[in-house]
Amino acid sequence: MKKLILIFLLCFFISCTPGAHPDYAKNLETAQTTLRLQGTENDLDTQISFVHEDMQWQAAFHGGGILNKEQYGAYLKGWHDLMEDVTYTADNWLPGVSPDTGLADGSVRTYGKWSGIHTDTGKSWELVTYHTFDFKEGLIIGGGDYFDAGGLMASLTQEEVVESEDDTSME
Repeated sequence: MKKLILIFLLCFFISCTPGAHPDYAKNLETAQTTLRLQGTENDLDTQISFVHEDMQWQAAFHGGGILNKEQYGAYLKGWHDLMEDVTYTADNWLPGVSPDTGLADGSVRTYGKWSGIHTDTGKSWELVTYHTFDFKEGLIIGGGDYFDAGGLMASLTQEEVVESEDDTSME
């Protein structure tokens, strides 16, 4: 009898262990497609089609605030206009959890690296980033981009300092 109770309790605890959210795989595909399309200027409309009408997005720029769907579209277009040959290489994709319950909620998180070429200067760049995606009704309703956007832009527009080999003086 004790073995039967132990087996029952073990099965009960295993069945109560939270697993992946049922929408995570679909939401992951949406997040991956959204970032992949960021490298193709002709697919802005497709990117926007993944966004919920009530979206609230945290922009990467200091003071940028929270963007609605229309502002988010302009934000993406701005990146399209500034950069060429843009590629996102994920280090990992992670399921998100509800801050209230700690249980999987279908959201998606990713750490990775963007690379590309600045349109105006022709400079190549790489940038380590973190992105979050929250979903409602299968569409992106919130999240944000977390990286040093201002630092990236400054590095692309700065004049390069070239040191002369003749300058060996220590002042």
